[in-house]
Amino acid sequence: MAEGPRILVIEARFYEDISDNLVRGCVEELTARGAGFKRILVPGILEIPAVIRYAIRTMEFRATDHRYAGYVVLGCAIKGETDHYEHVCREAMGGVNRLVLDYSLALGNGLLTCPTRELALERSRPDGKNLGGKAARACLRMIEVKREMGL
Repeated sequence: MAEGPRILVIEARFYEDISDNLVRGCVEELTARGAGFKRILVPGILEIPAVIRYAIRTMEFRATDHRYAGYVVLGCAIKGETDHYEHVCREAMGGVNRLVLDYSLALGNGLLTCPTRELALERSRPDGKNLGGKAARACLRMIEVKREMGL
């Protein structure tokens, strides 16, 4: 059992191979740093802000004993032929950022918004850019910052 902070990892599965890479990098980093985590799977990045809000509400209502010190969001949007990509990216990122600011959350953002599948794969691979691992490190650092600030 991990002795470090407990993290909620919210993973969008729309591009499963890319998500698998992001999760692999994230889990390796959290495990190496002694953090505990729970994974929640959602269909796409647009659903991620709702899950963060659900977690906050369950803690507010004390509906669960699970309290999360931080959150890591993982997923990908790849530009297609329509403007749907821009809407999804803007709303997903904006929703996550609003929750972070409104509730003073420690969060690592591993949402890839890429023009091509190849770029997304390179950014997601643990032996590439490893943005899943970087998102986990960002979350853990923000937990430290909150503690330094007395939150």
